[in-house]
Amino acid sequence: MASFLKSNTFSTLRPHHLQGLPSQPRRQLHVEPGAREKALLAKDPALERFKSYRKGAASIRRIGDYLTIAVVAGCCYEIYVRAVTREEARKALKSE
Repeated sequence: MASFLKSNTFSTLRPHHLQGLPSQPRRQLHVEPGAREKALLAKDPALERFKSYRKGAASIRRIGDYLTIAVVAGCCYEIYVRAVTREEARKALKSE
């Protein structure tokens, strides 16, 4: 039953010109990198001086995370304060 629903549901969504072609798998088989790829991925001592930004970027990212948390907390507090003052105003109007 599930395979029947799956085949009918997705066959209606698939373009008609692609229905005759076999579907491509989403994941390809793993292939070992060749010599050129290994050489490109190897550490290059000439580029070591350009990698010093990582600690700075991590600290800036951390500061951004803390600022985001502070802004969200401030927004939540502001919503809470407005809700409380609105409720107090309603109670004051009812008591009059």
